[in-house]
Amino acid sequence: MAIIQMNTTSNSKNMTTTAGKVITCKAAVAWGPGQPLAIEEIQVDIPQKMEVRIKILFTSICHTDLGAWQGKNEAQRVYPRIFGHEASGVVESVGEGVEDMKAGDHVVPIFNGECGDCVFCKSKTSNLCKKFRVDPFKSVMANDGRTRFWTKQGEPIYHFLNTSTFSEYTVIDSACVVKVDHDAPLKTMTLLSCGVSTGLGAAWNTADVQPGSSVAVFGLGAVGLAVVEGARSRGASRIIGVDINSEKLSRGEAMGVTDVINPLELNKPVHEEIRGISEGGVDFSFECAGNLDVLREAFLSSHEGWGLTVLLGIHQTPKTLPLHPMELFDGRRIIGSVFGDFKGKSQLPEFAKQCMHGTVKLNDFITHELPFSEINQAFQLLMDGKSLRCILHL
Repeated sequence: MAIIQMNTTSNSKNMTTTAGKVITCKAAVAWGPGQPLAIEEIQVDIPQKMEVRIKILFTSICHTDLGAWQGKNEAQRVYPRIFGHEASGVVESVGEGVEDMKAGDHVVPIFNGECGDCVFCKSKTSNLCKKFRVDPFKSVMANDGRTRFWTKQGEPIYHFLNTSTFSEYTVIDSACVVKVDHDAPLKTMTLLSCGVSTGLGAAWNTADVQPGSSVAVFGLGAVGLAVVEGARSRGASRIIGVDINSEKLSRGEAMGVTDVINPLELNKPVHEEIRGISEGGVDFSFECAGNLDVLREAFLSSHEGWGLTVLLGIHQTPKTLPLHPMELFDGRRIIGSVFGDFKGKSQLPEFAKQCMHGTVKLNDFITHELPFSEINQAFQLLMDGKSLRCILHL
């Protein structure tokens, strides 16, 4: 894989000439559900009050981008639009009132923001934010309800997940931008925007996996394998990986999975198999597939009396939980986790430092690297189940 070195001195000089001006740059624009993304020249407005304009250097594709691009939820079909929410880059300029960042700072965007002032942000038990929490239906800026992207003909282009990183430059609310150490490798920091933070945080923060715990992970994509990494680093004694893709099962074993299960090779329900090999069920199960049938298997795989199921998969359908209320009287619990229960701006910088020191093996999640112009190929790799994270170089 080709490694691109970033010249921060050159970038800083270029940014001093663009501050306060509309920038013309390239972006991958979605014109309709399932249509190939078009690399277009667009206009990026100056950042307004409490906004940050970022030069994106690396971005990657998550299944949330894939599902939105495919138009699986009709309410999200707002076009033209710039998708993308996993990225890293350099601050080009800041709007009025932004005091915690300046031009030249290294940053990662986050889809689940933190204003620091609302009742949610002040709570020690939630990582949501009243104004900047994740919202897949939001398509404009919070400041004035307008977009910061335009076609060269003056047509508005809409935002996605508070971030819109499939663009050489993007404007983001400062509550959704995290400053990281200047020495942090931005290519791997990209993974902290979503997948790795979500999965690993679910193991560390939501479940609080302890040494000797037993864990089952349903779905071994990037998020599922991040759960595996989190459980491994916490000293889990048994990590069961469940997937129908044999390549993902092999990858899981390489990253710390102790037992693999392919449901297609069983002649009984998965939960019965897991209960049989884990003395009645696992302490923690994680549903990372976004499938209700899988969710039920994950729930029933946890141990009676104390088992906890953490829901991470994105469920597009309006169907409700496949559980009978009385099943909750067996002592099993179920909970959802957003962004791994990390408070983005206040906790992610420390997590980034831990990653720099090798606590988490981020490079294992990068399976492909491509130039930004080949973004449609990167989407195809994800659809085919061949990639965990494909890093796009801008």
